[in-house]
Amino acid sequence: MEKFRVALDLFEAGRQVRRAQIRRERPGADEAEVEARLVEWMRERPGAEFGDAEGRTVPWPRERR
Repeated sequence: MEKFRVALDLFEAGRQVRRAQIRRERPGADEAEVEARLVEWMRERPGAEFGDAEGRTVPWPRERR
């Protein structure tokens, strides 16, 4: 359970770092815009469009043969 808590803490720390970066890039942005840009980035991160796992993408659920 402790490893899971650490993972969640790291995830939240990463979100805070990205929020700070968005605020630096767009100093006039309000909180709603910052949050919208964060959500957009999380959905379509450059270099991780299909997730963070290595290998090829496969349809899910997998078809039974």
